[in-house]
Amino acid sequence: MTRTAPLPILATHGGKFHCDEVFAYAVLRLALGLAEAGRDHVLLRTRDAALIAGAGIVWDVGFAYDAAARRFDHHQRGAPLRPDGTPYSSAGLVWQVYGEAAVAALLRPQGAEGFAAAIAAELDESVVRRIDEIDNGVTDGRRDGLGLATLIGEFNPAWDDPAGTGPTAGDAAFQQAADFAAGVLARRVEERRARRAAEAFVLAAHRAGEDPRLLVLDRGMPWKNVVFAHGLPVLFTVSPASNGNWMVDTMPPEPGSFEQRMPLPEDWAGLDAAALAARSGVADAVFVHLRRFVGAARSREGAVAMARLAMAG
Repeated sequence: MTRTAPLPILATHGGKFHCDEVFAYAVLRLALGLAEAGRDHVLLRTRDAALIAGAGIVWDVGFAYDAAARRFDHHQRGAPLRPDGTPYSSAGLVWQVYGEAAVAALLRPQGAEGFAAAIAAELDESVVRRIDEIDNGVTDGRRDGLGLATLIGEFNPAWDDPAGTGPTAGDAAFQQAADFAAGVLARRVEERRARRAAEAFVLAAHRAGEDPRLLVLDRGMPWKNVVFAHGLPVLFTVSPASNGNWMVDTMPPEPGSFEQRMPLPEDWAGLDAAALAARSGVADAVFVHLRRFVGAARSREGAVAMARLAMAG
């Protein structure tokens, strides 16, 4: 007779849930490759000390922090702090141990695990620290009505909802909130993965270009931050648009600026189609914005020609 191995037990407190323990649970599921409570692990939401003692991983309950023993509470005296003195929540404590593995799991389908450490560190500062601050009252999350802590808190059953009473009160809502948190995390990771992938494409395209002032991309992607980060002397970028045209984008002098290092020619401003083609000499020119920060042609060659003419003065 074959014995089935017992499912791993993960435990946090019962009752009303908050962003930190929900987010921590989402991270643990990703990092440990767990799919569904009851199928490949047991989720205990309890304050029963005996049940907590028997769990393999415990967070936000138990009055103990011991990463080696996989205990991640932050309510006890002597709870750990970030280097700058900011108190950790259970999300921050779990992230320090499992965050990189969770990010790597999200990146694995695209073979991009090499970005995991950098993305995990970035998310620790931009997302997890914020959860720590709100949970510990360092900052008031109630002022942000669409913030993650507020949105997760709204998954709790209403006071008169029958799902909010009894031994499993709020358990189904906790799972729903964790799925939501996992989705938010996945999108944040994907955005940062795509940004890093774009950086590699942009730098390669710039190296391959004939003129360092002109960046030609064969796919649309974020490029301005790469130009700023690497100090590239780009004045214009040519890239395809979703409607089949090719765009000519100007480069701002600094992040967030609506000015241009070099605007498109003044006598092209506000022209389109035949009028622009006649004035510019580019047969398939489509338009130039009145503010001269963007233009377009029907072909790659036409857009490149517009950029070169603009640089030639």
